[in-house]
Amino acid sequence: MKSSRRKFLKKAASAVTGTLVFPYIIPSSSLGLGGETPPSEKILMGVIGTGSQGMSNMRSFMRLKDQVRFVALCDVDAKRLEAAKAVVDKVNRSNDCRIYGDFREFLEKEKLDAVLIAIPDHWHGIIYTAAANKKLDVYGEKPICRTINDGKVIVQAVKKNGIIWQTGSWQRSEANFHRGAELVINGRIGKVKYIEVGLPDGVRGIGTPPVQEVPEGLDWEMWLGPALKVPYRGVCHWNWRWILDYSGGQLTDWAGHHVDIANWGTGLEYTGPVEIEGTGFYPYDGIYNAPVEYDITCKFANGIIMRIANASRLPKGMGTVWYGDLGWIHVDRGNRISASDPKILEETIGENEIHLYKSTDHFQNFIDCVRTRKEAIAPIEPAYRAISTALLGEIAMTTGQKIYWDPEKEEIIGNPNASRLLGRPYRKPWTLPEV
Repeated sequence: MKSSRRKFLKKAASAVTGTLVFPYIIPSSSLGLGGETPPSEKILMGVIGTGSQGMSNMRSFMRLKDQVRFVALCDVDAKRLEAAKAVVDKVNRSNDCRIYGDFREFLEKEKLDAVLIAIPDHWHGIIYTAAANKKLDVYGEKPICRTINDGKVIVQAVKKNGIIWQTGSWQRSEANFHRGAELVINGRIGKVKYIEVGLPDGVRGIGTPPVQEVPEGLDWEMWLGPALKVPYRGVCHWNWRWILDYSGGQLTDWAGHHVDIANWGTGLEYTGPVEIEGTGFYPYDGIYNAPVEYDITCKFANGIIMRIANASRLPKGMGTVWYGDLGWIHVDRGNRISASDPKILEETIGENEIHLYKSTDHFQNFIDCVRTRKEAIAPIEPAYRAISTALLGEIAMTTGQKIYWDPEKEEIIGNPNASRLLGRPYRKPWTLPEV
């Protein structure tokens, strides 16, 4: 089934000219059949991680029910898994959705076209690489990696296996972010010298909750995976974001959004800074240990300075602000865009100027690219470059030192102690898959 579908996709891709997308899924009404598209003509998808973000993304794909069919789910929490299965079965009008508690069995047994993955950050290196090695197209949540070394391997796996990758940095498919980045890269505020990236303030600590019984149906050992073995204290599903073993807090949770947009508007999405320094303020006690405040300054080879900080430390707060020698542009969530002179926002981008990749639906864009084999709007390397900037900032904060980085070799220069922080040891028996 998968082999024949892939052949069909390649034939469809050969029919693409310019930006036209060949509609390989033919509405059944056109064939005189009535009803919805037959399941055999849909993109078969699975999900690894059926928590809040996974379910939200899955529901967004389900809007495209004539194009997509979910057939298999995987999660370490049996209750969430059963709840997700009920949603899928209702949409599919069947009881056929298969469920797994172990991603390895899921990847080994399922014959899919694509997989949606939304899991804690400390698992990204292993599971993203394993999915790419199975040659599955991936819609993967940001940040793509917990460490820079993990990110390098994920990028290598995606490229070597020739898969379509879409990062969940959906801001690229929003009109205000696209408009702001396109105006900036076409010089409407002159030469950009400085960028401010405002991310949320960190979450304050909650002390140290008592050790608890692991909830029925939760495979806590599997949830921890490559992270240190610790007793269950009720911190799971959402609040893992504030514990450094699993995430970098709001810094890494949001850098994949606003740093990515900052890079997009300045042509920095395939490189990285050359100097990084920063200060972090951490909780004094308790199990939450991600920074509650952070202030990072990065210098790029072209002279651009980027400051990444929690929003309350910046004059314009959340979002991305590009400052050029002719003015500034600020973009943020809620379709917000403003400029030093409102007339800048009315400028027309000429036919021979730079036109950034345009998408009006992040999920549809992924499905279109699965069909045509065209690169998605949020591909793997820009996602890696955005989060690696934040991770370098994390290393600078941890060491208290300025970091010198070679963005071509992807190495820290002249600082062996800082270089050790480019990766983290995995708890046995877990290792990164070979690519």
